[in-house]
Amino acid sequence: MSVYEILALLGIPALAATLARLASRRIAEARRDRGALERGIQALLRAQMISDFNKYGELGYAPIYARENFENCWTQYHALGANGVMDDLHARFMSLPTEPNGQTKGENE
Repeated sequence: MSVYEILALLGIPALAATLARLASRRIAEARRDRGALERGIQALLRAQMISDFNKYGELGYAPIYARENFENCWTQYHALGANGVMDDLHARFMSLPTEPNGQTKGENE
């Protein structure tokens, strides 16, 4: 067996092992990064929902567009693995009337 054949036999397994280690590290880094992104997005959604709840809670009503936006944020928050902390806030927000003083459209026209 020539020197080149011996190097080829030894080199291929070493190269494969090195590539496997590099791929494993990249996968671990990607998982860590994805987790950080998901937690960050979830935190932003939570902050937005709290802000909306405070704003519309003070007004005493939440227009339809605000309710739809809140519902979308809440759905995406839950899709990211929410732990139920926002469920009560969601229920309270959705119970707000859609018009000031509980009026419906056309009542004061």
